[in-house]
Amino acid sequence: MSIDEAQLNELLGRFVNDFGAAGFAATVVIGDKLGLYQALAAGPATPAELADRTGTHRRLVAEWLAAQAASGYVTYHPDGGRFSLSPEQAFALADEDGPLYLPGAFQVMVAAVKDEPKVTQAFRNGAGVPWHAHDPDLFAGTERFFRPGYAANLVSSWIPALDGVQAKLEAGAQVADVGCGHGASTLIMAHAYPNSTFVGFDYHQPSVRHAQQVAANAGLAERCRFQVATASAYPGAGYDLVTVFDALHDMGDPVGAAAHIRQSLTPDGTLLLVEPAAGDRLEDNLTPVGRAFYAASTLLCVPHSLSEDVGLALGAQAGEQRLRQVASAAGFGRFRRVAETPFNLVYEARP
Repeated sequence: MSIDEAQLNELLGRFVNDFGAAGFAATVVIGDKLGLYQALAAGPATPAELADRTGTHRRLVAEWLAAQAASGYVTYHPDGGRFSLSPEQAFALADEDGPLYLPGAFQVMVAAVKDEPKVTQAFRNGAGVPWHAHDPDLFAGTERFFRPGYAANLVSSWIPALDGVQAKLEAGAQVADVGCGHGASTLIMAHAYPNSTFVGFDYHQPSVRHAQQVAANAGLAERCRFQVATASAYPGAGYDLVTVFDALHDMGDPVGAAAHIRQSLTPDGTLLLVEPAAGDRLEDNLTPVGRAFYAASTLLCVPHSLSEDVGLALGAQAGEQRLRQVASAAGFGRFRRVAETPFNLVYEARP
């Protein structure tokens, strides 16, 4: 075997980066849970000062800050031995209500990695790993990861891009949000369109209970309710809009789910489908975004799909062509891409 030293060194460089990143992800989750980013956003601090602000151990905070600085997530000032967050770092790491909040994504990945033994077993037996079998942090992290993008785009650009849907919602429409999880997307719409009524469906009972509580706390329970139900058997009909956010590719039978959605719509109803950004060919997705989604898909999306009937296992990088095929097989006559972000592709499907 002949070894190309330059290529080997390039691979070793990737290893160093990935090895550091694997451990660093947990440090972000720690900083998020302990409020370290928010406390540092209040002003520059030495490790001792930040520890005092947060009631944490000085030596551990010093090591945490060094890890953050080495990764470019905080800024180190050698002259005074202090650390700080730049406006950009604070925007992404300390503002949970902002449009780009990163710690939730790390919470998802760390939770997924905890279940590596279950996924490894699924490789051996093909039985899959259902969503509800994962670490509880996954459910909270998923909401916190996706909610900023939905808050930034759903009402301002995605819904206006649909044919006639915004006017229906403003006048008063019936909406079902399928695979709603903690209900972030459902609640965003309910806040924005007070004349419409919303129901979120998810098979995961703890997530539904969480969504119900959030809706009650927000005073939206009368117009925004949540119910345990699967995507292929949720109740009701005559919906003007059905939404599926980053969930169709996880389903065991996405064609069956899409067919049930079509049957539950009014004759001129609309399916709003939001899916991870992906090209149609593998080579189109060999990018940093594709890398992240393929990793998540290996640990979460495909194992869940395999755990359900049919087990089509679209995966998080299904691409527009395969999603169009799913919609067509389900009986939708029209399917078009209406919007996109660096992380999502947004589609409209009509009967």
